[in-house]
Amino acid sequence: MGHVHIIRDFASPQEGFTRTVRIYTPEGYDQAPHHQFPVLYMHDGQNVFAHPESAIFDTWCANLVLEHMVGEGQEPWIIVGIDSGPGRMREYSPWDDPSVHVNGGGEAYSRFLVETLKPYVDGVYRTRQGPEWTGIMGSSLGGLMSLYLGWRNPEVFGRIGALSPSVMWSRYKLFHDWTEHSRRWTRIYLDAGTHEWIDPGGVPLPYGEATRDFYFHLKGLGYADHEVALVLEPEGQHHERDWQRRLPFAMRWLLA
Repeated sequence: MGHVHIIRDFASPQEGFTRTVRIYTPEGYDQAPHHQFPVLYMHDGQNVFAHPESAIFDTWCANLVLEHMVGEGQEPWIIVGIDSGPGRMREYSPWDDPSVHVNGGGEAYSRFLVETLKPYVDGVYRTRQGPEWTGIMGSSLGGLMSLYLGWRNPEVFGRIGALSPSVMWSRYKLFHDWTEHSRRWTRIYLDAGTHEWIDPGGVPLPYGEATRDFYFHLKGLGYADHEVALVLEPEGQHHERDWQRRLPFAMRWLLA
């Protein structure tokens, strides 16, 4: 079994407050002192691991999923879960969205990951460098932030996992900004429920339709079948249990 190390009050100077960071090291980490490990960063870290100190013990269970995959021959990864902070919608919004009265703070959060957290992880743990060995994953607005980080920093994050991503946010701005292939090593996983949608505050968010459209948007930019995948689950809803259910397939494709 691997270990989840919890760091509380991890400073984010870009955002002006501290976060909780949870770092999972696989079982083989201590047994292979000279081996370097790829790293997957995941948003909403309080929901990532099966652990007594998670928000709910049985959430995404990413550590258990990875351990099962390693048993099947998958290379072990370090997983870094970053807890959401005091204002999740703002933190995970790359841009302002007046329709839901949100001022975007996602750029500061993305700078925290790239300029502060990743250098810390690379300095303390034995990590493998390069976009092919660095992933970013999240759901809903966390899925949007994963795509945003991969788009803005293709030299850092090559593997992008976006489960039910809010690609319609801020009037579909990601469609308008992501206008070309990064020409970097890329692997992008997209999923949603076929008819998944929510209506917070009278603003319809059609996750299934928008995620499908974004997949075809990327295909139109030249991303090949081995670079981008789409899964639409007929009965999928906008809920942790649905993301947990799809996570094993998502991680198998993304980390392959």
